[in-house]
Amino acid sequence: MAKKEEFKEFVKKHPRLLKPVQNGETTWQKLYEIYDIYGEEGEAWNDYLKPKNEDRASNTEKAAVGAATGFGLAELVNVFKNLDLDSLQNGIGNIQRVLGVIQDFGRKDNTTDTKKTEYKPRPIYKHFED
Repeated sequence: MAKKEEFKEFVKKHPRLLKPVQNGETTWQKLYEIYDIYGEEGEAWNDYLKPKNEDRASNTEKAAVGAATGFGLAELVNVFKNLDLDSLQNGIGNIQRVLGVIQDFGRKDNTTDTKKTEYKPRPIYKHFED
């Protein structure tokens, strides 16, 4: 158990390890195994802990584009790239059906508002169509 706690502290010291896990490049299990085999000072961490040139470029691009908005162009492109159009269309269709039902309840139906004529019993001496 102590090794696991040490690994947690190591990850807290090096938050750069979160990015490869979030991107799906690696898993926590693999990182823990590297930690268990090589320790904190092993050369195996060079790929994960040293900043890459593309990270620096993307950070400066995000800062330039998203400075005023707080939401960068890269994030916006990723949102549209990961969007499932079929599920979006199904969701919009469901919303339209629900709104249609709500509108039907809100409409006044002319047949229910008409006044009913009072019932008048047929005279006893009168036959059908007489």
